[in-house]
Amino acid sequence: MNYPIGTPGKPWNDADKKAWLELQSVKRSYQDDVVSQLDALSAHFDIEQYGALSYDTENYPLYILKSKHWQADKPCVLITGGVHGYETSGVHGALAFAKTKAADYLEHFNILVVPCISPWGYETINRWNPNATDPNRSFYKNSPAEESAAIMSFLAEHDIAPLVHVDLHETTDTDNSEFRPALAARDAKTHDNWNIPDGFYLVADSERPQDAFQTAIIKAVEKVTHIAPSDENNQLIGVVQTQFGVINYEAKKLGLCMGLTNAKYVTTTEVYPDSPHANDTICINAQVASITGALDYVVNN
Repeated sequence: MNYPIGTPGKPWNDADKKAWLELQSVKRSYQDDVVSQLDALSAHFDIEQYGALSYDTENYPLYILKSKHWQADKPCVLITGGVHGYETSGVHGALAFAKTKAADYLEHFNILVVPCISPWGYETINRWNPNATDPNRSFYKNSPAEESAAIMSFLAEHDIAPLVHVDLHETTDTDNSEFRPALAARDAKTHDNWNIPDGFYLVADSERPQDAFQTAIIKAVEKVTHIAPSDENNQLIGVVQTQFGVINYEAKKLGLCMGLTNAKYVTTTEVYPDSPHANDTICINAQVASITGALDYVVNN
């Protein structure tokens, strides 16, 4: 079945992208769900605005939480959520970590939390930005996505080089029903449905996999929710597992958020909110467990 926008066999032109944008609508509030939560975190964090999206600067300011009493000799931890705005638990998992667990780690680390990199995507429940660009394929020099460019600029301007970076994501059923068909239409490429894993998994960077670090996160998350089993080919989303619940991607080559820095320890989480064995709370708790599992491993090693 052909996607309703574009001409089959031809990549989208500007008119097609405009037609796609006209179909999008606001479904929830970034101001209510995210921005309004920030003041309550001010006991442990300075709340800094690092930019605003040009589509609507008033409604889409960009915020970062920076732990108070920053010490230059402490290693830095970066937590990112909402790179894909539709991946809800990434946003709320980042906020929940800041609210409930971050204080436990301040003696060891400087902590940065970026709860929602793509607020327009959050409000319209989208993977892309209004230009039909995927921010999580846009973390490179002269980025085409201002969402990606803004956080890259902040880190560069403040000379921040994290030791640890955990990027919080979800894999949802809409990846197959909407986002992959749209991608296939946009780029005029064949769309193959993939088996969406039922459970939590991690995507590590093939250039710095840190297998024991990934294992520690899986073991922490197992206490909260189930880990995705591999398919009949020992794969998750078409990629061979390197260990139970873990696959590797070429982060920098693909322009992924986890390739944003040269952090020694880096991972991308993937929870599955559409599982019959999960719900919103479980998914948020799994995101928090992935962060604490990561930090516990680094503290102890």
